[in-house]
Amino acid sequence: MTNRSDMTKAPLLRAEPRPSTAGQGVQSVPATPGGLIRSSLIAAGAAGAILVLFWLPAEYGIDPTGVGALTGLTEMGEIKQQLAAEAEADAQAMAASAVTALATLETAAATVPSEVLERLDRIDAQLAAIAAVIGTPPSLLEPVAEPLVEAQIVADPVPEETAPPTPDAVEAAVAAATAAEWRDEVSYTLNPGEGIEVKLAMEEGQVARFAWTANGGLVNFDLHGDGSGQNTSYEQGRAVPEQTGDLVAAFTGNHGWFWRNRSDAPVTVTLRTGGDYLEIRAP
Repeated sequence: MTNRSDMTKAPLLRAEPRPSTAGQGVQSVPATPGGLIRSSLIAAGAAGAILVLFWLPAEYGIDPTGVGALTGLTEMGEIKQQLAAEAEADAQAMAASAVTALATLETAAATVPSEVLERLDRIDAQLAAIAAVIGTPPSLLEPVAEPLVEAQIVADPVPEETAPPTPDAVEAAVAAATAAEWRDEVSYTLNPGEGIEVKLAMEEGQVARFAWTANGGLVNFDLHGDGSGQNTSYEQGRAVPEQTGDLVAAFTGNHGWFWRNRSDAPVTVTLRTGGDYLEIRAP
């Protein structure tokens, strides 16, 4: 039979030699000492720029160039720091011992007399304003030395009849006394977990009076200031119902409060301010 393949007639396959690649190598940028140093300096400069322009404002609220304020990163960093401070305060409060609680009570007891005296002074000012309207005799407000009278019969003078003050006059006197004490008043209702920030624009050394209340509720607060490339925290508190006092600006900038409601029910925070400051900056 002739249908078998004749292997002897098949062409022979020969392996073609591959061209030699010895000595050619992989093409790359030559790594010279100068090039490595220049690349390292460029990378370090870029990392430093990212650190100063973006990372510090976004994480810590530190904005030496002002770019963070324009992009909103500084505000985000300040909020992060406030949240971190609240979390740290919560952890410290949970781990506090009976000695720490006793020290807190002693500090609060030491501050009560000054607050009571301030409230008494304000009440005296309001009473004086009311007395000026309703015509209260001076003898009721302060003692007056009475001169000695010789023993003789003297006809008593007939007192002049004066009309009694109207309720509107008394209400107007109270309103005038209150208005003279405070310049601005704002009020906000915070839902559970919600926070709000109100600040006063102040020059260095200015003194502003304040009084805020949670209207029967409890809130966490952080009294702080920022501006002129500086940041400071004056006071922090947890589960505080109200506070009054004076705020002295440590530097020119914005100084004020951040409140957060950590309770399970809505809380209304009311702030009254007076004294020396440029303006109130509220949402």
